[in-house]
Amino acid sequence: MPGSPGRCSCRTADTGGRRRRRSRVPSSSVSSRNLIRVRECSSLPAWRSLNNFDWILFLAILATCSVGLAVIYSATTGTPSAGAFHRQMTYAFYGIGLLFLALTLVFGRVVNASKSWLGAGGVQFQPSEIAKAATILMLAAYMGRERVRGLGVVHFAAICLIIGLPVLLIMRQPDLGTAVTFAPLFAGVVFIGGIRVRTLLILGLIATLALPMAWGHLKPYQKERVKTFLEPTRDPKGSGYQLIQSLIAVGSGGLLGKGFLAGTQGQLQFLPEQHTDFVFAVLAEERGFIGAMLALGLYFVIIYRCIATARAARDRLGVFLAIGVVCVFAGQALLNIGVVVGLLPTTGVPLPLMSYGGSSLASTLLGMGLVLNVWMRRLVN
Repeated sequence: MPGSPGRCSCRTADTGGRRRRRSRVPSSSVSSRNLIRVRECSSLPAWRSLNNFDWILFLAILATCSVGLAVIYSATTGTPSAGAFHRQMTYAFYGIGLLFLALTLVFGRVVNASKSWLGAGGVQFQPSEIAKAATILMLAAYMGRERVRGLGVVHFAAICLIIGLPVLLIMRQPDLGTAVTFAPLFAGVVFIGGIRVRTLLILGLIATLALPMAWGHLKPYQKERVKTFLEPTRDPKGSGYQLIQSLIAVGSGGLLGKGFLAGTQGQLQFLPEQHTDFVFAVLAEERGFIGAMLALGLYFVIIYRCIATARAARDRLGVFLAIGVVCVFAGQALLNIGVVVGLLPTTGVPLPLMSYGGSSLASTLLGMGLVLNVWMRRLVN
């Protein structure tokens, strides 16, 4: 590769890679030599830049989006009598989700210290995303029944069971980040369900008392993430490297950003997981504060419309379906962005609709399709 003509970007990446392996963490600013090379490479003809383009990744993203759009169409069509989804299929879908989670513990692939992927023949997916959508449907089906009024002990226990089964299986992988995304779902359902103040106080007390005990059950790498969150500079070349690079990327974007493909932390590969968990840091670096605020504004519009759909739903089924989707969507977005800007420990949760990942994208689009279904049928008798 070093001898290939017209591969300026590859030579720069190799040089930066060797330098990064020696020091792991760059200085407060990128060296002038790298900046000059970035400007030189940016002036290359467009066809030379395409030589380094990952067409497989690009086509995979397009294929996943196509599947997601097909799922949205499927979720928003059907006879009015079918409702937002076929009730009789809910239990089967929920059972399939639990089955996939159980199979993952036996046959799953280990990625980033977590056995959370199933696959065969080069095709892989994350069963926890299927379980997340199935849990939303199951909760909506249970809470949508007319005889469920208020939230007593029995109904509260049922909610805990429906959410607890997939969470326990996910924790066994272990995938704490994905398990945490079920917390907003639980909070939204019990709140809309009309939880009693006394029950809420007891729940809060139990959760507070359980925090010290939960620390002892965390894996060593999970404890290290919490310690790094509290003090990122304690190990800047190891566990704190990712967070430090994320903060540098976000802070260096300024008001308007450095421009498309002009970010140093992303283009020079200083920021790990930049296309998945830390894609928001790349956005903030290249588009700046204004671009980041525009993205947050789009998320706010989606959340607002989901809440409006829940308020306009014609039955309790639609209410809890829309609430479940928006709670998971908003909670996942807040978790991801909170990690990127250093407000939360690293969780490995992708940013909805932006991070690369077919399972997460398909699950999100399925949820949005179901919300659209609820909105379309709000006036149907």
